[in-house]
Amino acid sequence: MRAMIVVARPAVLLTAGLLATALLTTVAGCSSTVRVEPPRPTGDAAAACRALDAALPRTVDGLDRVATEPPSPYVAVWGEGEIALRCGVDRPATMAPTAEVSDINGVGWFQDPRVPTLFTAVNRVAYVEVTVSRAHAPGDVLVDLATPIKAKVPEG
Repeated sequence: MRAMIVVARPAVLLTAGLLATALLTTVAGCSSTVRVEPPRPTGDAAAACRALDAALPRTVDGLDRVATEPPSPYVAVWGEGEIALRCGVDRPATMAPTAEVSDINGVGWFQDPRVPTLFTAVNRVAYVEVTVSRAHAPGDVLVDLATPIKAKVPEG
């Protein structure tokens, strides 16, 4: 069994903020570098995100991790922007206190109803946003990322 998925309703969320979405574009002339706007976490969130960066897998769902522009410990990308992670983003603006959150291997994930390829790990000291292209099964990607998130981004 690869993953344990539990749907919990309602979610209790402790912090507020706005949804920050990643804009992914391949940098001209270099297909192995992807442009992603990094978030700007502070304090405990920034420390947790730096620890997460060091623990992230080199490969996710068969894709190798690639360089990002600008380089940031708060951003990780696999493939040519097919999977992108941003750590330290704001709380999703579309997430209500009663929003449905799916538990995947101990990490609660909110799926944005307006953007079905956008998932955010919630109830941690830092929100971790993951964008998954339609070419990949989100469950497989979130399983691959749950272990390092659970280990390095404490519950908040």
